[in-house]
Amino acid sequence: MKTLLALLCLAGTLGFAQQNSSQDMKGMNMPGHDMSQMGGQEAGEDTDASMHAMHSMEGHHMDMGPHMKMTALRTSQPGDAEKAQKVADTARGVMEKYKDYHVALDQGFKIFHPEVPQKQYHFTNYRYAIEARFAFNPEHPTSLLYEKVGDGYRLAGVMYTAPKRFTEDDLNERIPLSIAQWHEHVNLCRAPAGQRGESMGPNPKFGLKGSIVTKQECDANGGQFYPIVFNWMVHLYPLEKDSAAIWSVDRQHAD
Repeated sequence: MKTLLALLCLAGTLGFAQQNSSQDMKGMNMPGHDMSQMGGQEAGEDTDASMHAMHSMEGHHMDMGPHMKMTALRTSQPGDAEKAQKVADTARGVMEKYKDYHVALDQGFKIFHPEVPQKQYHFTNYRYAIEARFAFNPEHPTSLLYEKVGDGYRLAGVMYTAPKRFTEDDLNERIPLSIAQWHEHVNLCRAPAGQRGESMGPNPKFGLKGSIVTKQECDANGGQFYPIVFNWMVHLYPLEKDSAAIWSVDRQHAD
């Protein structure tokens, strides 16, 4: 299997969950966390949905299909560019701090499914993900986005998250929607036992590339429906040279 996510996903969230971090999250009793829970389930209880989401993000454009909800691009308002630039500048400093992926691991970031080959790996900090439910701190991204290089990793970008309860006005307060477009993965029908591989095949019914987009149809096919797989998320690539590339909605994994 060459691609990841059969979210999160991530995930994360991110969800973006490994077994050890799942236990940490359970102890924190934080329901609704975007990268650790999906549809009210505990992190690690079922990572299948997160795997579907990760696969969906690899190698295709983030358009407004039935499995993607994206914020509308707003008309630029005074101060928007400056506000977004401050976030990008802060994120660039974060990337300098975690350029060595060993530092990220030492400071609490966990690799989502490191055993599965991916175009881009999410190193997720679950404490930062919890923090993002209540406040926005650009110095604390939910995930760092690394590309595999030989036996190591090269840092390419960061990901911020926000609660699924947020309105677009709420998201606009964090990062202006004239600059950034947040997205959610939605309408996932998880295949029933014995049919999981169907989600990865051509013309699937299940998964975030599947033809099933409603709970009624999912129930009729014996699946499990997730209206939202993760919470709001936005990727940015602070080392790029212009705003469009920094806040690209197409580049969810390495180009």
